[in-house]
Amino acid sequence: MPPASTKAAATHASADTRLSPGAPGYRRTSLALFAAGLAAFALLYSTQALLPAISAEFGATASAASWTVSAATGALALCVLPLSALSERFGRRAMMTASLSVAVGVSLLVPFAPSLESLIALRAIQGAALAGLPASAMAYLAEEVRPKALIAAIGLFVAGNSIGGMSGRIVTGWVAQMWGWRAGLAAVGLTSLLCVIAFRALLPKARHFTPGTLNPKALAGAVRTHLSDPLLVRLYVIGALFMTVFGAVYTVIGYRLVEAPFSLPQGVIGSIFLVYLVGTVASAAAGKLVGRLGRRGALYLAVSTTAAGLLLSLADSLAAVLAGLVLITAGFFAGHAVASSSVSRTAKTGRAQASALYQSAYYLGSSAGGTLGAIAFHAGGWAGTVLIGLVAVLGVVSVTLYGSHSARVAARRPQLAAACN
Repeated sequence: MPPASTKAAATHASADTRLSPGAPGYRRTSLALFAAGLAAFALLYSTQALLPAISAEFGATASAASWTVSAATGALALCVLPLSALSERFGRRAMMTASLSVAVGVSLLVPFAPSLESLIALRAIQGAALAGLPASAMAYLAEEVRPKALIAAIGLFVAGNSIGGMSGRIVTGWVAQMWGWRAGLAAVGLTSLLCVIAFRALLPKARHFTPGTLNPKALAGAVRTHLSDPLLVRLYVIGALFMTVFGAVYTVIGYRLVEAPFSLPQGVIGSIFLVYLVGTVASAAAGKLVGRLGRRGALYLAVSTTAAGLLLSLADSLAAVLAGLVLITAGFFAGHAVASSSVSRTAKTGRAQASALYQSAYYLGSSAGGTLGAIAFHAGGWAGTVLIGLVAVLGVVSVTLYGSHSARVAARRPQLAAACN
């Protein structure tokens, strides 16, 4: 006869109505959030591959044009927490739908921006609208998917992000080469509209969401609770630093490749973003990495891969630059998937706020990386941008080492207390 504890565990598992691989709604949920992630990242970074063309039309420097990316990610970072609070009241599904719908609506206006300033303003509005998606998606998965399947589900959502970022840049690059950057942005807007329609049609209604109240004091209390958790704070910092590297590299890479010795055309530069497919694989594999190496081991592997890619990209060889981008992309997406899923597992209450704080840090890192990377490129060329990335990588290593040290100290405390008694 099996032990009582085994029976209890089996009863609890059978009573858990949340989604798991093989369940009818799991595939629909995964595909829906994959489509949402694809649309969101295609829209959020739609101008990134077009920065040299935007600079040429408006007579702007790389650092000025980079604000068409940084304004979007910065606005997202500022708005993600208040919009996550609205999702606690009105539901994750409703918030994600509204967020994507407004962002797509703005995307149809962006191609008609008459000046760089108006383009930056529209991009900021677009980023603010997209702020309703990331934290709500993470919270939706945490509530609707069983814990053992959570990392895989979030990994697939992040994979949608990587494919969205890749396809958006490729589409804009080739369309811009033929008809100009404005047509490229219009193409991304129309493609994202189709993704949003698919998202709404596929995503099942939430079965485990309990509406809350819009209470600013409760929101502030949840934020204080999360910011007082050392593990969560470390995860927020890690997400921001990883994204600083990624934002710096992919904001500036177009400027490097359009210049000698590469002198690549716009369409080919857009196709460089095919390396995002590596990010899709790395995100989906994050769960297996954590299972084999542990969370810290997976982060060390991700950061080592990123650093190696940065150093390799310094060579004046297109093959070396591409190999470097592959390593940077793999390291970044693996690290992001590990950190973001760890936030969802660590937070026991206020998961939407915990995820929102992570997203705020993450996209602030993107804005900082894009701006600092462009300034460094203007001052010292690609080597300056790589230096910004290496400093951020060193920060990830330092934070992870500190976490390992803190865990060892915490493990010794019970032993010391027992020895004293």
